[in-house]
Amino acid sequence: MKKTAFSGLILNPIRWLRKIRGFRIVYTPLLAIVLFTAVMGVILGTLHLQEKNQQEAALFRELSFAKQRIQTRFASNLEALTTINREVAASEDQIKLRQIAREQVEDLVMNNHEIVKIIWLNNNNQREWVVPAEIGKSDWIDKTQNDQLINSSLSSTIELSRVTSRAAFSQFVSLNLPSDEPISTERRIVLWQVVPNIVGGEIVGFLAALYTTQGILDVIPGELKSNYRFTLLTDNERVLGISSDKDTPKRAFSNQTSLDIGVLSPNLTLRIDTYPPPTNLTFRMLIGVVIGLSAFVVWSLWSVLKQMQVRQEAEASLRAETRFRNAMENSTPVGIRAHDMQKRITYVNRAFCEMTGWTAEELIGLTPPFPFWPDSRRDELVEKMNRAMQSDLSLMMRVGIEGAILKRDGTLIQTRTFIAPLINEKDKQTGWVTSLIDISEPKKIREELAASQERFTTVLESLDAAVSVVSLETNALLFANRFYRERFGDDSKGHYQLAGSDSSNMTLRDIAEDLEDSPPGIPTPFLYQESESEEVQLSDESNQWFEVRRRFIPWVDGHLAQLLIATDITARKEADDLVQQQQERMQFTSRLTTMGEMASSLAHELNQPLSAISNYCMGVAKRLEGSLDPVMNKEILPALEKAAEQAHRAGTIIQRIRGFVKRSEPQRKESNVAEIINDAVGLVEIEAHRHRLTITSEIAENLPVVNLDPVLILQVVVNLLKNALDSVREAYPLSSRWSAPPVRISADLDTSIFPAMLRIQVTDTGGGISENVLERMFEPFFSTKSDGMGMGLNICRSIIESHHGRLWATNVQDSEQTKLAGCTFTILLPLEPTQPKANV
Repeated sequence: MKKTAFSGLILNPIRWLRKIRGFRIVYTPLLAIVLFTAVMGVILGTLHLQEKNQQEAALFRELSFAKQRIQTRFASNLEALTTINREVAASEDQIKLRQIAREQVEDLVMNNHEIVKIIWLNNNNQREWVVPAEIGKSDWIDKTQNDQLINSSLSSTIELSRVTSRAAFSQFVSLNLPSDEPISTERRIVLWQVVPNIVGGEIVGFLAALYTTQGILDVIPGELKSNYRFTLLTDNERVLGISSDKDTPKRAFSNQTSLDIGVLSPNLTLRIDTYPPPTNLTFRMLIGVVIGLSAFVVWSLWSVLKQMQVRQEAEASLRAETRFRNAMENSTPVGIRAHDMQKRITYVNRAFCEMTGWTAEELIGLTPPFPFWPDSRRDELVEKMNRAMQSDLSLMMRVGIEGAILKRDGTLIQTRTFIAPLINEKDKQTGWVTSLIDISEPKKIREELAASQERFTTVLESLDAAVSVVSLETNALLFANRFYRERFGDDSKGHYQLAGSDSSNMTLRDIAEDLEDSPPGIPTPFLYQESESEEVQLSDESNQWFEVRRRFIPWVDGHLAQLLIATDITARKEADDLVQQQQERMQFTSRLTTMGEMASSLAHELNQPLSAISNYCMGVAKRLEGSLDPVMNKEILPALEKAAEQAHRAGTIIQRIRGFVKRSEPQRKESNVAEIINDAVGLVEIEAHRHRLTITSEIAENLPVVNLDPVLILQVVVNLLKNALDSVREAYPLSSRWSAPPVRISADLDTSIFPAMLRIQVTDTGGGISENVLERMFEPFFSTKSDGMGMGLNICRSIIESHHGRLWATNVQDSEQTKLAGCTFTILLPLEPTQPKANV
């Protein structure tokens, strides 16, 4: 809150001044604070500027002194080298010359830290001696393998001096020194100064001094380097040497100047940077105290201004609130009166006076019973008033009390009274405030609407159809009749089920596409447009059918709603389904009759060729018997006998199918189940090998002999084995069938049931059977194969059931129970024969 006020003061000072223009008491301290702050600002600014000028002057003075020291050192060194040259040129004794020159040079190198070495060269650029003396390869330049770079720079400098006949300087040379060398930092950047020795106008030799840039900075006194940082730079701001690695502050003062160390010297710049000066704690504390006191005075004045501003705003708000309340009480049609704790009237507004016909002066001071109460209801109204003032007032404020007022002219008015406690500024109740509303006309209208609503509800409640209205904005059920509530409850879920909506979260956005091209509001053609009737089946357990009609209507609150009328047509749908089932049964019967006739015709037509094949095979066997070689006889005769046997078997199968179609009983006899399974495997194994598949059989030992029709049971087992091979063949491609698990057929006794039964199981490792196919696979004429008739499994189940057994299929899951890994067909046959059914 303070931050907002302060920002408003900064952004709009004129508005703030207008607010405080009535506060004359604050003008003097405000003006004093402004003047004091301005004077202190000027003083602090002057001191800061003066201190800055002093620091800059001191910086320039120290820089000039350091420059003078460096230039003087170079001039002194040049003079010393020139003197040594003159002495060398004036001496006639070479031995004495070397001794004197070397002694002077050694003194020069020892007393000048910036000079690393001095070399005397003759006119042919050959070294005569070096100071300090080189001892083999112990020289630091040679040891760091920079001699070529140094010698090249020295040669170019000598050539420059020879041409100009003056002392010359080389360019700066950066040496590659190992970091572990103790002198690597001091001697990393060097330069040569060559002074020619001229005698009679001819150059007879040279003195070459090797300088280090870091050593040049050592010329500056230590007390200066402790207070300032000096840096040697070239023209491109390359750092040649620095007096200290300590960083300077961000607001440090800097200055620089060029160094003139010789006529033929490279450009060199000396820069100076200041370190932070010692802090004047007393002066800064004084400034801090002055600023703190000024801020405290400003904050105090600001607090006073805010308090005065809040007080003025509160007074203005109170005046505005008083005027507003007076205007509201005089303009409202609600009658208002106030009572003290003795229930005496202390205040009435103009609406209450108009409502009763009495003036305010006549009403103020009256106690119950009041003269504007009807005489016949005075006791009742007194009791209501007492009970209302002693009970929960929150309920009275929401509901109110119905009563009556007798106007002065005798007119009776029906009213509703609301009561609220009157609390003073000390949170103490001093009375009550009551407000009265004339409800005579609304009550009459409500009574008429209630009668109309009752008639309308009676008609809707008696309908044998579900009627519901749902708001498309809130998804709330707005209306539902008895039929709807009995079947769908008191929510809107049943409405959306009947409407065919996938979700009950439908809003106006769902129909926005229909309204986007319409003018503002809900278009009239869109309303009351009834949709075509639809037949909807509920998805719950009842599976009831309803004929649904729906339309969009505007509800009483103006929002769009959907009206739905649903008639129960479950009985009609069941009758239609029954008729359709009867038609399908008639068609199925007709197809079975046709199939029976075709089976009889095929049996009659195929019996003769099969009999002829059997007879021919037996005749050929007798003709060949004894006339062939024993080896040939042993190979051909069994094949002919098996062919005749299979032909006879085919004829028998056809006869059995013909008898089965005619609903005759199987021709039972004592049979060995192991033999039937082995025969079936032998018949199907040829086809299995052709598709690179295998069949394994697991037959329990000591299985009992069962009374059954072996031909029909053999036909069932063959059919199941073929279906299993087809399933594996579809699951495994031809290239990988060699690794496919075999189709397994097993026979044992199921002792888990009583009485025990013979169990035959055929298990494959194909892709399994989907749930929808598993439910319909035994129906007639249902097939998943493109060339299938859909009668195989139906006939198999019929054969097993004719033996009073059972046949079903179950899927096999993999080891992780995540997917289908095959299917198992199970046959259960009774061990004891049962009473046969009569032929149909």
